[in-house]
Amino acid sequence: MKVNYKEKKSVKKQIRKLPKYLPLVIWLGFTVAMIGWIFLASLSNTSEIYSGDILGSGLHLENYINVMKKHKMAVYFMNSLLYCVVGCTGVVLISAPAAYALSRIRFRGKEIINNIFVIGMSIPSVMLIMPLFKMATSMNLIGSRWTLMILYICVNVPFGVFFLSGFFLTLPKALEEAAEIDGCSPSKAFWRIMFPLAQPGIVTLTIFNFITIWNEYFMALIFANKTELRTVSTGLQAIVQSMKYSGDWAGLFAGVIIVFLPTFLLYIFLSNKIIAGVTGGAVKG
Repeated sequence: MKVNYKEKKSVKKQIRKLPKYLPLVIWLGFTVAMIGWIFLASLSNTSEIYSGDILGSGLHLENYINVMKKHKMAVYFMNSLLYCVVGCTGVVLISAPAAYALSRIRFRGKEIINNIFVIGMSIPSVMLIMPLFKMATSMNLIGSRWTLMILYICVNVPFGVFFLSGFFLTLPKALEEAAEIDGCSPSKAFWRIMFPLAQPGIVTLTIFNFITIWNEYFMALIFANKTELRTVSTGLQAIVQSMKYSGDWAGLFAGVIIVFLPTFLLYIFLSNKIIAGVTGGAVKG
């Protein structure tokens, strides 16, 4: 009887929570329906999309092949992958030592530098476009992959420093003291001990930066002004413009899936690490 009473109480408790979950369920259902329709449309042809008879003539995998070759989505994909890898690596290599120094070492002007990073994080990147474009033009850096990669690193460093500072604050000072007794210099102690221990935060920061750089549009539009330098976001916009003349909407949807899939899979497989990384840096132990 006690077990049945507990089960009934648990069921009633879950029923009371249903109104709270209802908006989330509706939003989830709408999102899944939209993404599912786009995926099915990418495997159909344009006439079937207009008639509503999606997949009526079977699967059309050639849509993906055409958009990769004809519309150069393969080039845009590799460009974005290069920008993400270099950008994420650069942010970690710069942010981690800076965050460690600001969180563990006492020195004059520390608060001022912390505030500068916070201010840098609060400035929208759109506001920096014009001065950065003028600087890049004066130094003849427009039309180079390195320009965009350096900009992605610099723009994301303030958030990286702010984010990783919380992780280094949670690490016990006894580890540094033990390393000092063993003869490790501060730099060796950081790279050999503290940096590996901050791995959850570094992985989470890398995921956030990857998604940010992968989906970035405006900066890529200004500084990657050549076809061979375009990212997937600007490349997709070019495909949208070409649809006005070609009418290959199935190919457009295939391009949307190609752009969407990497970040979606990244979040699906690494969502636990993201949650663990965010919560790990939020609590000082």
